[in-house]
Amino acid sequence: MKLVCSKSSLLSGVKTVSKAVPNKTTMSILECILIDASKGVITLTANDMEMGIETTIKGNILEKGIIALDAKIFLEMVSKLPDNDITIETDHSYKTTITCGKSEFHIIGKSGEDFSYLPSVEKEESIMISQFTLKDVVRQTIFSISDNDNNKLMTGELFDINGDKMRVVSLDGHRISIRNIDLKNHYEPRKVVVPGKTLNEISKILSGDADRDVTISFTSKHIVFEFDNTIVVSRLIEGEYFKIDQMLSSDYETKVKINKKEFLNCIDRATLLVKEGDKKPIIINVTDENMELKINSIIGSMNEEIDIEKNGKDIMIGFNPKFLIDALRVIDDEEIDLYMVNPKAPCIIKNLEESYIYLILPVNFTTVS
Repeated sequence: MKLVCSKSSLLSGVKTVSKAVPNKTTMSILECILIDASKGVITLTANDMEMGIETTIKGNILEKGIIALDAKIFLEMVSKLPDNDITIETDHSYKTTITCGKSEFHIIGKSGEDFSYLPSVEKEESIMISQFTLKDVVRQTIFSISDNDNNKLMTGELFDINGDKMRVVSLDGHRISIRNIDLKNHYEPRKVVVPGKTLNEISKILSGDADRDVTISFTSKHIVFEFDNTIVVSRLIEGEYFKIDQMLSSDYETKVKINKKEFLNCIDRATLLVKEGDKKPIIINVTDENMELKINSIIGSMNEEIDIEKNGKDIMIGFNPKFLIDALRVIDDEEIDLYMVNPKAPCIIKNLEESYIYLILPVNFTTVS
């Protein structure tokens, strides 16, 4: 095999597929990136058996062929080469010569025939959304998936498609994040649970361009994302997702309208007094036209007041400040509405259209004097 391509094109492709290279594996071939120039286009592929990424790059194929190269070494090598055209040449013993300007490297590759290609997926149906929307939806929900494998379903996000609507849900046992989006077309009802790792990596690759679409296809076991020159195939998480609607209530005893930035900055300041791992709650005391925020820790205490608009009863309620911060950071509205029932019931943050809903469980606290 012999091919020539620009450094920028090669580096972009290698960075994209590297996201599917496993950190630890007993199969050394999976630590490689496959370069396939056997079919007239240059394709790069990586696959950790749960998620695979394939992308095509521009370049000239002088001799067709295929080779698997160690991903970590190859990525570092390409990133440190000068900004010139890069030539990759292999021989029958998989010895690979990489030249760029006056630089020349020799590394030993592996047979491309041993590589695990992306599974051939018979796409049953597809939906289409903009790259901007998908990237935004992941940003606004991914923080509340669980990083604990004890409940696999909590490590993924529910994609619930019905007609021209899609609901994306994540939860970790302490909070729920929901985004409702409008689709461009009508689709048959479908529910799948997509691994959070897959969505995290896809959101890093997406350009976020509102004028460029992502085609999402499903089977019973896989989901496929196609955008630009890239394909991402991922296994789905099997099992029935949690009955979210039973956890959401429209009842409330207290409704608070508050400036989001002011609220976020106040909680952020309060966390200066909380050491990492210390589970000190922030206590919120809502009275007429006033919200008082208190925190008390070994380091010290803070007390701050914020102007609000209130409907309903006074309430004193405690929260893990991190959970509030995570939700507030991804809401783009200037003002937000908080709905509360009592100090033991979840607080719900949502807009009138319910395009976003964040449910946060309160925590027990002792009153600070």
